[in-house]
Amino acid sequence: MPEKKFTVLDLIGLDLKEHDSLDLNCFCGRRGLSRQISVPEVNRPGLALSGFFEVFANDRIQIFGRGEVAYLGKMIAENNTSSIDRLFSYKIPCCIFTTRLLPEAFFVEEAEKSGCPILTTSLDTTNFVARILRILSIIFAPQKTVHGVLLEVFGIGVLLLGESGVGKSEIALELIKSGHRLVADDAVKIHCVNGNALVGTGANKIIGHHMEIRGLGVINVTHMFGVGAIRDRKRIQLVIELEDWNPSKNYDRLGSKDEYTDILGVSLHKLVVPVKSGRNCCIVIEAAVMNERLKSMGYNSGKEFERNILKWIESDRASSVYFGQNNIT
Repeated sequence: MPEKKFTVLDLIGLDLKEHDSLDLNCFCGRRGLSRQISVPEVNRPGLALSGFFEVFANDRIQIFGRGEVAYLGKMIAENNTSSIDRLFSYKIPCCIFTTRLLPEAFFVEEAEKSGCPILTTSLDTTNFVARILRILSIIFAPQKTVHGVLLEVFGIGVLLLGESGVGKSEIALELIKSGHRLVADDAVKIHCVNGNALVGTGANKIIGHHMEIRGLGVINVTHMFGVGAIRDRKRIQLVIELEDWNPSKNYDRLGSKDEYTDILGVSLHKLVVPVKSGRNCCIVIEAAVMNERLKSMGYNSGKEFERNILKWIESDRASSVYFGQNNIT
């Protein structure tokens, strides 16, 4: 996995809210805030504090909960601080004390000497570890930026793709007016999380919930339709490629054959929707999403239609109609 240039200062500066908030503050070691975090994992250094450093994950963020803090206090009270000295001989990214716990004065002095930042959070250890692992998995996930529009339609993340000028933003605007939600317009940043899920966000937070409509200009979706019309991120589950109607192309009319596209190694169901004057693409996309939900529940209308046709062909009634026509001929 390529190394990400993500520092401890970047971690503190993340604009996270509600269930994603890490509530981090720098307690000491500010000169080490430029240290890089290179892996999306954390470590609880209980074994290292006991003197076992053979498999010490020094490249990870070190988490100190109630157990580690109690053991630190015991070590310092007994003047057994060799493990603390050795801990700071490694260039660890930072130490984070959870549950509003604070480090001992000796620990702070050693951290300052080594330039290791010490952070604190009000969150309990279990909750904090779950949150930071989720955040780091997104930050370090493989990613790419695509030209398109990402929406939430009936709870499903839909990525609209197509050539510039095909009408992606106009169709998205009509979907938003119908009560669906915008995630990003024009530039969509896609992260591959856990190797099997694609999460899309706006490539630029400042312009993320704005849309450019040709002939109208840039509009603010939040101000025009309210905060209920936007989302910050959404898992992508369906790709719809819009293209100008081509009379010579044979478009799928039954929907019995599924087409897929690959994004960052993840296969997604893809539909090609032709666009032409007078065609209500908004309704077509809504129907496509509802049909996708049916497929996820185990019902495929296209294949069901094929099965019913085959049953009809094989039935006695179909045979009698066929032979009756032959006799007439």
